[in-house]
Amino acid sequence: MPRVSRAATQDDVFDAVLAAARVGAPWALGKVWNGYSPAVHAFLRARGAAEPEDLTSEVFLAVFEALPTFDGGEAGFRSFVFTIVYRRLVDDFRARSRRPLEVEWDPESDGRCSASAEHEALSGIGDAETRKLLDTLAPDQRDVLVLRIVADLSIEEVAAILRKRPGAVKALQRRGLEALRKKLSPTRTLSGRSGDSED
Repeated sequence: MPRVSRAATQDDVFDAVLAAARVGAPWALGKVWNGYSPAVHAFLRARGAAEPEDLTSEVFLAVFEALPTFDGGEAGFRSFVFTIVYRRLVDDFRARSRRPLEVEWDPESDGRCSASAEHEALSGIGDAETRKLLDTLAPDQRDVLVLRIVADLSIEEVAAILRKRPGAVKALQRRGLEALRKKLSPTRTLSGRSGDSED
């Protein structure tokens, strides 16, 4: 990996990584993967992808293939990545709705049995509770909140991905957060980037 001078700005570093990734430099592709895949994977899990790891890999194959078409800075690149993520997720949902789910039986992942009651309780805390809560929202509200909180995208970036006006995204965020507040006990509060902020 080439050395970058201390005087180089963050934009210069991003531009250098992007230029190297476009020509397939392994260090640059690795940097893109390491920088964006955790948020992509978290988004896919939060939205209920059947195989978030596999879909994350598919997303990055598409991102790397589409790199020559991208033009912009780091913020625009994040939006570019999540546009691909969102479209792949929609395609995945459509494909799953057309075919029955066939899974090879694995005793370790069979939810009907577990090593102990404690194991069962501990393994279900967190993700399952969050997913259940998100699934109570209208689909548009859920998409907006997950893109804002998990993917850490701006209102404008979410609007571009969902093909909605920024004002509509703000309204969906406000209604989604209000719906979640009503469902949560008074002692729990929502925290995160979107909070009460709309920017």
